[in-house]
Amino acid sequence: MMKRVIFCALLVGWFGLRACAQEQAFVHEGEYGFNVGASQYFGDLNPNPRFNTPNIAFGAFFRKQFGGYVALRVEANYTFLAYSDKYNSYNEFMYRRNLSFNTNIYELAVQGDFNFFKFIPGSETHRFTPYITFGIGTFYYNPYTYLNGQKIYLRPLGTEGQGTPGYPKEYAPLAVCFPMGAGVKYNISRRVNIGAEIVYRFTTTDYIDDVSGTYAPNAQPHYLPNGQPTIWYQLEDRSYATGTPIGIQGRQRGYSNQNDSWVTGVIFVSFNIMSYKCPSAQ
Repeated sequence: MMKRVIFCALLVGWFGLRACAQEQAFVHEGEYGFNVGASQYFGDLNPNPRFNTPNIAFGAFFRKQFGGYVALRVEANYTFLAYSDKYNSYNEFMYRRNLSFNTNIYELAVQGDFNFFKFIPGSETHRFTPYITFGIGTFYYNPYTYLNGQKIYLRPLGTEGQGTPGYPKEYAPLAVCFPMGAGVKYNISRRVNIGAEIVYRFTTTDYIDDVSGTYAPNAQPHYLPNGQPTIWYQLEDRSYATGTPIGIQGRQRGYSNQNDSWVTGVIFVSFNIMSYKCPSAQ
């Protein structure tokens, strides 16, 4: 009887060691994947903030793994941001201001990912982890609006006098962002993971929405030779549509002490890159 017990124990131990050896034979080198979700803009038109204008966001990424806890990620993302003062009826000044914008955002970022739990694809005990992420990136933006059904890009206009002598220079279409967020991921097979992530992006610009400083109605001519108002004049202060214009020289148009930002919430699927080298004893 004792021999049978010993034999069974050795058999179980052998199968356990064999399974462990098979698991250790796989090394998680990294993963590549795709995400899709929604974004929300925060800035001079949405300062509170409110989550009332979600828009599409999607991207692709490559993550290089360094052990079970740390990874370096490179990703490219697209999102659409937009807002309008029509949502600010609770604030008389912002509602009277009557500004709006839309912009496509093209982002390239490098981030560090740090798992709370050890993550090993194919393992029964290390297939799930929450994580935090942060890094640095750059993005392209070019805000526009509509006037009488016509799409008008705002940056070349200089709606706050940008580019005109005596006023700030024209802002660049490229800026830096600092993504910070958290997520969770789960390994559903040796090759495939799924997850969800929320990332907030601080930026170095206050012009994603083309609003930052003060009104500058003296920066450019108001009328064309034929007596028609210029496009610039119609867009630098759109409060004429809600009553007496409020855009007098030097009056606050935006809040320049706080840069614009946005947040994304996405779900993702990723595909593991595995090697069959035995990892080191470390």
